[in-house]
Amino acid sequence: MHNRQVVKVLTLDDFDLKGKTVFLRVDMNCPIDPQTREISGTKRIEEAIETLQSLKESKVVIGSHQGRVGNSEYTGMDKHAKVLEKLMGREIKYVEDTIGEAAQDAIKNLKDGEILLLDNLRLCAEENYEFTPENAAKTIMVSRLSKLFDLCVLDSFPSAHRSHPSIVGFAQVLPACAGRIVEREVRNLNEIMTVAKAPHVIILGGSKIPDRLEAIKLLIQNGRADHVLLTGLIGNVFMRAQARIKSPLGIKREDEVVAKAHSLIGEYPDVFATPVDIAIDREGQRVEMDVREMGKGDKILDLGPKTVEYYSKLIAGAGTVFISGPAGFFEKENFSYGTKALLNAVANSMATTIVSGGHLTTALKQQGLADKINHVSTAGGALVLYLTGEKLPMIKALEDAVIKYKSK
Repeated sequence: MHNRQVVKVLTLDDFDLKGKTVFLRVDMNCPIDPQTREISGTKRIEEAIETLQSLKESKVVIGSHQGRVGNSEYTGMDKHAKVLEKLMGREIKYVEDTIGEAAQDAIKNLKDGEILLLDNLRLCAEENYEFTPENAAKTIMVSRLSKLFDLCVLDSFPSAHRSHPSIVGFAQVLPACAGRIVEREVRNLNEIMTVAKAPHVIILGGSKIPDRLEAIKLLIQNGRADHVLLTGLIGNVFMRAQARIKSPLGIKREDEVVAKAHSLIGEYPDVFATPVDIAIDREGQRVEMDVREMGKGDKILDLGPKTVEYYSKLIAGAGTVFISGPAGFFEKENFSYGTKALLNAVANSMATTIVSGGHLTTALKQQGLADKINHVSTAGGALVLYLTGEKLPMIKALEDAVIKYKSK
């Protein structure tokens, strides 16, 4: 095991919060139903409540993003405000603005104990780009809004791996501390990292391919991945690289990601496991088949039973298991088999277990398995990167804030 530095951050308990105007960066990025445009999973909104309750004597301004520009989950935050209002049983003010006059006026008019939610931060162009902390502090977003705040509270662990202005910029110019979620994530992960033991089994699904490929390499190099079991879209990329899927997948930057997967397999031939059998949809029915039997235009929607059995054996022999991203189209009942079976295998293993990502935590809750897992986190990509030993931009901003605070 690599000794990793224990992360030290300031928390809400280090500050007098009464009457202060606080910028609270959370991650309320929720799954949105493509048909109804309604929020289909509220776990990340629920997670914000604990920190909000600790700030009940402050004037709180919440900032979050939802989706990314151009994708179907990119919407305003008005529905999030209503969900939060219902969950907390109290008024949540909402403004259809992020950094303009309407937002600034709403912030200035807050009274102690009131909560204001700004619109989707990514409506502000700067929030769609990564900056160095110094440059993030010079953005229009930070220079305009920071004048109105006394404290910045960072509680958006799922986006801790992004260096957007709201995540690293405010902490440069304001006192900054971790919210309750980040405080707990950091404490639990510090503990888990000290007890984690080999063999390390990593199970990856989900759809953010380029980020995942980068992380896989780091995990292997840092002794954190003895076996990498692939599912979902990333599994398809590796099967395409093995020439087991014959026709193009039709994904962005396909040639580039398939070539990367190919060179990873070449470099670490004994590490990767890919599906042997899969399930597809034929006129609304689940049909299972060997990967080699797939026809042109068949879309893989789940793992088959042989793959689940093979993966479950590797999970049973693990010392540490990390699973992130669903194994298939688990929202549809007849394609939820793989995701459920793997979660069961993880929950029943003797290993130290970590389950990561919004979709999987939802599935875990549905099955009532959450208390059999050592650490459950709605963070996906951020957690994968944290485990590689890389410094996450938000965590670094919080560590730097400790030094600034102490030097005063």
